[in-house]
Amino acid sequence: VLFEFVLVFKGDPRGIQRLPDPFAVYVAGDDRPGTLHLREAACGFYRWIVDVIYDACGKMYLNIGWEKFARHHSLQAGFVLVFSYFGDRDMSVKVFDETRCRRNYHGNNTDEEDD
Repeated sequence: VLFEFVLVFKGDPRGIQRLPDPFAVYVAGDDRPGTLHLREAACGFYRWIVDVIYDACGKMYLNIGWEKFARHHSLQAGFVLVFSYFGDRDMSVKVFDETRCRRNYHGNNTDEEDD
């Protein structure tokens, strides 16, 4: 993990989301990425491609694709997300609900079958 940060949602998490300035500065050294590839932590096979935009002051935002990610994960005000950046636009995301418990979106696929 090269960089980690936390976002706490106070309002609607489905709109455009500003990322922390230190992270924007960190990734700007790699030529501002146009997209980030998000995946749920512990789920390495599915990636959400999210467009990144910058304002005139260099502030970094998650834009197109973020709303789809937020809807799929039923994000709400009070949720906390932990982002881990691995380089090359690759990030994992851990989602914690308003009770501060981690939400798992991929259950155990080792269902027992009746013989």
